[in-house]
Amino acid sequence: MRKIALPLIFVLSSFTIVLAQKNKITLQDIWSGGFRTQGMDVLRSMKNGKQYTVLNFDGNPRRSSIDKYDYKTLEKVETIVSSSDNVPYFTSYEFSNDESKMLLATAIEPIFRRSRLGIYYVYDIGSKSIKKISENKIQEPELSPDGSKVAYAFENNLYLMDLVSGETKQITQDGVYGRIINGITDWVYEEEFAFVQAFEWNSNGTKIAFIRFDETNVPQFSMDVYGTDLYPAQYEFKYPKAGEENAKVSLHLYDIATDELSNIDLGDTYYIPRIQWMNNPDYLSVQTINRHQNHLKLHKVNAKDNSVAVLLEEKDEAYVDIHDNLTFLADDGFIWTSEKDGYNHLYLYNQDGGLANQITQGSWEVTNYYGYDRKNDRVYYQSVENGSINRDVYSISISGKNKRRLSTKEGTNSADFSSDYTYYINTFSNAETPYEFTLNRAKDGRKLKSIKDNTSLLAKLGDYEMVPKEFSTITINGNELNMWTLKPADFDPSKKYPLLLYQYSGPGSQQVANRWMGSNDYWHQMLASQGVIVACVDGRGTGFKGRDFKKSTYLNLVKYETEDQIAVAKELSALPYIDEERTGIWGWSFGGHMSTNSLLKGNDVFEMAIAVAPVTSWRFYDTIYTERFLRTPQENPGGYDNESPFNYPELLKGDYLLVHGSGDDNVHLQNTMRMAEALIQADKQFEWAIYPDKNHGIYGGNTRKHLYRKMTDFVIEKLRDRPKKPAQLLKQPIKG
Repeated sequence: MRKIALPLIFVLSSFTIVLAQKNKITLQDIWSGGFRTQGMDVLRSMKNGKQYTVLNFDGNPRRSSIDKYDYKTLEKVETIVSSSDNVPYFTSYEFSNDESKMLLATAIEPIFRRSRLGIYYVYDIGSKSIKKISENKIQEPELSPDGSKVAYAFENNLYLMDLVSGETKQITQDGVYGRIINGITDWVYEEEFAFVQAFEWNSNGTKIAFIRFDETNVPQFSMDVYGTDLYPAQYEFKYPKAGEENAKVSLHLYDIATDELSNIDLGDTYYIPRIQWMNNPDYLSVQTINRHQNHLKLHKVNAKDNSVAVLLEEKDEAYVDIHDNLTFLADDGFIWTSEKDGYNHLYLYNQDGGLANQITQGSWEVTNYYGYDRKNDRVYYQSVENGSINRDVYSISISGKNKRRLSTKEGTNSADFSSDYTYYINTFSNAETPYEFTLNRAKDGRKLKSIKDNTSLLAKLGDYEMVPKEFSTITINGNELNMWTLKPADFDPSKKYPLLLYQYSGPGSQQVANRWMGSNDYWHQMLASQGVIVACVDGRGTGFKGRDFKKSTYLNLVKYETEDQIAVAKELSALPYIDEERTGIWGWSFGGHMSTNSLLKGNDVFEMAIAVAPVTSWRFYDTIYTERFLRTPQENPGGYDNESPFNYPELLKGDYLLVHGSGDDNVHLQNTMRMAEALIQADKQFEWAIYPDKNHGIYGGNTRKHLYRKMTDFVIEKLRDRPKKPAQLLKQPIKG
C-alpha cells in the first residue's frame, strides 16, 4: 500500500464537532445567500497614494456610491458620486488617468463570460456634471489619459467621442457581425486569452492601437434558445473547434490628430494575445504566439514609422502560458514572468530586451506580481514558497536580494497596494477563517489596522454542524499529491463510510487550497453531515508545483489525470473506515469529463459518478485551449479519441448522472448528447437532466438549488444507501 501522509488538520475553533443542538446545512442555506461573505468591491488606489476608493451598495433604498477613504485613518473622506435622480444606479466605475473624470456603467447586459453591453456615462468630478456616451448599449469604453475623449466599441466598430464638443466619430467602418470585429475580441480570445477590450490608448492620448479580427472563415455554431415564445430561436456565433480555422488577426494604429489608420506588419503572426503601450507614447509592446502556442514573441512597435523589433522570445517543448505580468519601468525596461527555469519566476529585462537578472528563484512559483517601488527598490509579489496550498505576499529588491515575507498568517494572502507603495490592503482567508481585510505597511508588512472581517458569519456558522477540512498528501503514481478530506462529525473509525471524490483536474488548476469556503464546500459539508466522506486530490497536470508537473499531461489530456483519480480511490478504499463498494466521483466541465472517464475506465473501482457540463470529446472544444495541450486532431488523433468516453460506453457498470445546460456556449450540449446516444446504443441505463437555456454555469432563479437537490438525491440513493453486493456462492458439485 502506498503511504498516505498524516493529515495536517486545521481544527476550526468555531467548527466544533459537538452534535447537540447543531443545525445541519441545507440547500436553502447555501443558495439563499445566507453564507455570503462581506468584501471590498472595486477597490482602487488614488494616485496620491494616500487615499483609495470603493464601490458601495445600499439595498434600501437601492443606491450605489463611490466613496473615498484615507489609508492612514481608514475614515471616509467623501462620497465622490452616488446614484440619484440625476445619476443612474451604476455597478462599476473607472477613473481617467488624471482622475478628473470617471466612467459609470449602468444597465449591464452580459454577452459571454467576460463581455458586457451597457449604457455608460462620464462623470466630471470637478463640475459634478454627467454625460451619456451613447443612447445605444456599447462595449468597453475607455477614457483618454487626460479625460477629454472616450473610445468605445459598438456593433463591431470603434468610435471616438470628444467630451468637450460632444461630437462622436466612427474610427472603423468595416465591422460586420460574424465577419469583422474591430477592437473587441472574438469568442475564443475572450474565453481562452481572458480579455475583451482589444484596443488601448497610448500614454499621451495621441494614438489608439487595436486588434482587428476577420472571422469570416471561422465555422459557425448555433444553438436553440427555447425561451417563452411559440417557436424557439436560433443563436449563432463563430466558434472555432479544435483543428478548425481561427479568425485572422491584424494590428492597427489610429492617429487622433490626423484621423488616419495604419497597419502594422508583424510578419507571420497567428495569435495576438496581448497589446500594451510602453511609458514612451511612441512605443507599443505586442505579444504574438504560434498556433502550437510553444513560441511566444514580445515585439516593440515604433508608432512613428510602424517599424517592428523583437524584444524577447519564449519557447517551450509543450506550451507557453499567456499572462498579465508584463510591467514597464520608467525607462521602459520591464519585469516579466517565465517558467524557463522550471518554475514561474520574475525576471528583469532592459529596454532593448536584454536579460538583466532573474529576480526570484527557487523550487516554488510566483503566483501574482503586484508592482515595483522604484523609490525604495522593492518588487512586490505573491508566491507559494510557504507550501503550494498557501499564498503569501513578499517583497524583494530588483537585484533579487533582501527578500522579505510580508504576510504572517498561514493561508491565502493577497495584496492591493497604494499607488506610492506606502500601504497595502491585505486580504486573508484560510480553511477556518473567512475573509479578513487589514491595512498593512508595505516596507515590513506590519498590520496597522483592521478594516473588515466576517466574524458575524463565523458566529452564525457556530450554530451549524461543521467539520474541519483535513489537509494532507498522498503518494500516487510516484508523485506526492495534495489532498483534503471531510469526515462526518460523528466519525467512528470502526465503521465503514462511503467515499465521494471531488475534482476539477484541468491544467494549471488547483482545488486543494488553504482558503475560505465556496458554495461547493458548503455542499460537501452537507454531504458529510449525512454520513459521506468527501475528499479531493489534485493530480498530475494541476498547478503551482512547477512546469514539469503541470505539463506532464501534454498531448495526453485526461489520460494521466484519470489514472491518478482511479489510483486515489483504490488507495483510500484500502483504509479500514472506507467502504470500497461505495465509491463515487463528481466534477464540472473538465471535472465532468474526468468523472465520466473515471467511472468507465475505473469501473471496478467507482460505483457512481456525476458529470455536470462535461467535455466528452476534445474535438468539440475550442482551438486555443485544446490545441495548447493536445495540438490539433489532425496531428494527434489518439490524444483526442483515446480518452473520449463516448468511444467506449460499454465500459459503464456503475450509476451515472449526466447534466448540461442547453444554452452552454462554452462546452456545448453536443458533448452530452453524443455521450447519451452512445450509452443508449450500448444499452446502458443512466440518469440525466437538461436545464433549458442555461449556460455553462447552470444558474438563474431556482436553477442551482434544483440542480444540487438532484445531485444530493443521487449521492444519497446511489452511494450512501447503495445496497451491498450479494455474497457470491462458490459452486459445488452435487453429490449422490
